[in-house]
Amino acid sequence: MSGETPFEEIISHFISLGGEAVLVNPDRICGKNHLLSSYMHAERAFSSGTNRSRNIVTETIMYCAWERQAGTAISKMRPDGSGRYAALLIGIEDPRLDEIGMIRDDSLLEASERKAELLDLRDPFLGAEEQALERVAMTDLLKYRYRE
Repeated sequence: MSGETPFEEIISHFISLGGEAVLVNPDRICGKNHLLSSYMHAERAFSSGTNRSRNIVTETIMYCAWERQAGTAISKMRPDGSGRYAALLIGIEDPRLDEIGMIRDDSLLEASERKAELLDLRDPFLGAEEQALERVAMTDLLKYRYRE
């Protein structure tokens, strides 16, 4: 989604609708499934008790960033201030984006060569989105390997 509304106001809007939102830099999301898979892995981590964060939003961001540390993941995925966000809405059926001056733009999620370079996705045999999905899955291994 894109628009001029400040980050905190967007988050407040979605909370007022009774849900939550994961808002990250779209340049660091390589395909819609990168974001969806990150959420599914985060849900599984909470249901199995292997979560490393206190809430589903942060856990999802950790999977999106392929990081085991919340602070590192949040820093890496922080929106860049351009008014463009990759958004995953949790528990919200109608986001009422017009109320906050935002518009839906699914093209922001699409994989691209530029994103692949930025994210260091260089396998010549797999597409960028498939590589992103592999890294989401590998985040589970990082969590177990470095268990504290």
